[in-house]
Amino acid sequence: MDGHRFAVYRLLPPPGLPRAIAYQTAMVAVGSGTFLSGSIVFFTEVLGLTPVQIGVGFSIAGLAGVLTSLPLGTLADRLGGQRSWAAGALGAAVTFAAYPLVTSFVGFVVLMVVAAATASFANAGRTVYTAAALPAADRVRTMAYARSYLNAGFTVGTGLGALALAFDSTAALVAMVLFNSALSLLNAVLVARLPAAPAARHERSAGPSRWAVLRDVPYVTSAVLLAVMMFHAVILIEILPLWTITHTDAPKPLLGAMLALNTVLVISLQVPAARGADSLTGAARLIRRGALVTAVACPVAAVAGRTGGWWTVVALIGVVVLVTTTELWFSAALWYFQTTVPPAAERGAYLGTAQTISSAADVFAPVGLTLLAVGTGGWGWWVVAAIFVGCALAAGPVVGWVARTPRTDGHTGAATAGPDPGSGTAARPASG
Repeated sequence: MDGHRFAVYRLLPPPGLPRAIAYQTAMVAVGSGTFLSGSIVFFTEVLGLTPVQIGVGFSIAGLAGVLTSLPLGTLADRLGGQRSWAAGALGAAVTFAAYPLVTSFVGFVVLMVVAAATASFANAGRTVYTAAALPAADRVRTMAYARSYLNAGFTVGTGLGALALAFDSTAALVAMVLFNSALSLLNAVLVARLPAAPAARHERSAGPSRWAVLRDVPYVTSAVLLAVMMFHAVILIEILPLWTITHTDAPKPLLGAMLALNTVLVISLQVPAARGADSLTGAARLIRRGALVTAVACPVAAVAGRTGGWWTVVALIGVVVLVTTTELWFSAALWYFQTTVPPAAERGAYLGTAQTISSAADVFAPVGLTLLAVGTGGWGWWVVAAIFVGCALAAGPVVGWVARTPRTDGHTGAATAGPDPGSGTAARPASG
């Protein structure tokens, strides 16, 4: 019994703001999981869109994300993280409520673009608020708990989405979308009621322009490195399933088990995996480890294309475990970069720049990795492995460059997890 209570305690975030953020994240994930599990069916059967139209809509929305991330991040700095987060959540609620009213492809594209912009704005505001409202020592751990709860909520949401699809009716599909809208509206209310964060001080007239971050070459270089590291997610979600069904003899139901395994591992291990991401040195170490683990996973995936029976299943499960390990370590390092490296008054602009680079990489990653890993019949997995070995070799020098070079405010990002100008004594609000 004592061991059970200890296990439950480890999964429970600290009281106060960390717990509130975790619960809020889980609630939002329930809505998004419900919507995403049936969104394609909704788009085709309720809105009457063709697969090509849906693909074009997603592509245009992705391009909009590339173009708007930096301006919206800068706006989040101006308005404040909490206001931006709440506004983005409110925008999402309105967007989802409008989906059932769409009567044309143009209307669909407009809503997709608005949805991408509101999500980008909310994410920038969330990161700016979290960094300002929490001491540096608590940020990564809080975001680790939030990620665990996000996966738990998403799992519940996908179950609800599957239930809605089981009714096989237009009413159920519309209800699924409106349910997500309602939770987004509730999210906006909850975010607005969170404790206010200390305001980051900066002079608008004398401070650097919104484009100054682009002159921070070490940071931009690190953003490129992190964007390439994000390829591990493409491998896990898109490339590995495609490889499994086209080049292995694994049964198709294994795809669901592989996704479930990833979810369980993230829920249970994200918090302990975040240990060590309390300095640039620690973040570099986690990036290097994560890159090497995926570099090992790639040839294991290639081997799965040449085995049979249970050996194939074992190899594919091994790939999922390895790439998920990268996900756990990389996420922690990424959170440190997002919350602690940028200047307190320009976190949104820095985050927007990194998101722009990441979004641009996302445009090419699915096609490029598919051609390499799947299109070559298997030998391309070794090329993908070499890319991650390159990331491992570059992690130390790139992060060291960031540590040695002042940001736009004249300070470096080499500080460890101590207080900074963006966190104040009010950062640990009492629970309730």
